Amino acid sequence: MTNLCEIFNSYFDVLTGNEPDLLEEALKLRYQVYCIEHDYEDSSRCQDEKESDDYDCRSVHGIVRHLSSGVTAATVRLVLHDTDNPEAPFPVEKNCNASLKQAPSLLTGIPRQSIAEISRFAVSRNFKRRLGEADSPTGIGPDHEKYIIPDAGRKRVIPHLILGLFVAIVKLSAENHVTHWYAVMDVSLLRLLSRFGINFIPVGDQVDYHGLRQPCFGSVDDVLAGIWEKRFDIWQLITADGSVWPAPAKSVARLGG
Repeated sequence: MTNLCEIFNSYFDVLTGNEPDLLEEALKLRYQVYCIEHDYEDSSRCQDEKESDDYDCRSVHGIVRHLSSGVTAATVRLVLHDTDNPEAPFPVEKNCNASLKQAPSLLTGIPRQSIAEISRFAVSRNFKRRLGEADSPTGIGPDHEKYIIPDAGRKRVIPHLILGLFVAIVKLSAENHVTHWYAVMDVSLLRLLSRFGINFIPVGDQVDYHGLRQPCFGSVDDVLAGIWEKRFDIWQLITADGSVWPAPAKSVARLGG
C-alpha cells in the first residue's frame, strides 16, 4: 500500500451498506447538505431531519467518517436497477431525459442490472469549514487534491474526502455486480476528478439540476483503468490495492505484469 492509503486510513473510515445506523447517518447528512446548506430539496417533506426519496429503497449507501471526532463527513449512494420493474428509470433518465435524447446511446448490450447511478454525493459544510475548504456541496476547495490540517504546530496533509467517497462507490459496485455508472455531476467536480484520473463520458447537454450539472456515463473498468494509468496511488486507495476491484488487465500487460 502507498503512503496515501496509510494517511487516509489514519484519518477516515469508509462504511458501506444499508444497516439502520449507517443509513440514518447518511440521511441526516443529506438533510444538512441538500436541505439546509444548499436548499436543493424541500425540508418540509423530511421527517426527523433526514432527507430521503423514492430511490432509497433501491439504493446502497456509503459514508466517510472522521475517526478522531466520529463525525460523518461525507456520503454517497448507488441507485441500483429496480428488481421489481427492470425498465424503471434511473434518476438521470428521469431528470435529464431531454438532454439524454440528444446523445447516442451507450447502453446497447449492457444489462440494466449491471448499471447503477452515483447519487447524493455530498460533503458536510461543517467539516469543510474545519479544514478551511470552500463552500460547495462536493467539498472542492482551493487545494484541489488535499486538505491541510494543523497538527501539533505542523501541517499534515490528508487526501480529499471525494477519494473516500470513491472508495465507497467502488466497494458498493463490486458487492452489487455493477459494471457501469450513470452520474449527474457538478462541472467543477468533473474538473477535479479529471486531475485524479477519474474520467466519465458526457452524455447529452448540461442541465440545470441542483445547479449546472453534466449527465455522464462510464464503464467501471475503463474509469478505474484511467486512474491506474494516471494516479496509481489513488487506484490503490479506492480499490484496496486491487482486492476490491482487480487491476486493468491491458495496463498490466503493457508493463509486463
